[in-house]
Amino acid sequence: MAKKNKNILPEVDPEYLRKQKASLVRTHRQVIYLNDSELAAINAYCEKFRVGTKSVLIREAVMEKVLKELDDNHPTLF
Repeated sequence: MAKKNKNILPEVDPEYLRKQKASLVRTHRQVIYLNDSELAAINAYCEKFRVGTKSVLIREAVMEKVLKELDDNHPTLF
């Protein structure tokens, strides 16, 4: 006798998935300027750790710093 799988997950609404995916699309462009030593450091890091896309590295580093600062400096009541 085969057991029936009772752990069937409900299907996710396709409209929800579409909205979720659309909210993650990056549409706001930001431009930064680096000096020679900053660019050399990023290039050396990317080469050493085989980073293919510099924008991912920079975006993750910036967002990590921003979110950490926001978490550390949240408003208090007293």
